[in-house]
Amino acid sequence: MSNYQNYQPSNEDTSASTQMFRAFVDEPVAQPATAPSESRRTGVIAAAVIIGLVVVIGVVYLAFK
Repeated sequence: MSNYQNYQPSNEDTSASTQMFRAFVDEPVAQPATAPSESRRTGVIAAAVIIGLVVVIGVVYLAFK
């Protein structure tokens, strides 16, 4: 069993976790630049869909020829 009678709380945070947490919370949040990457991603998806359609139409054309 622990003896808590001699416990004297101190103001020092020995692990510094409180200071590190406060620094993390107070840190300004940088907004990621989502506009260019989203438009590029949309363009890549559109190109992939178009290429896929061309391939499917080509296969269907060759199958019925």
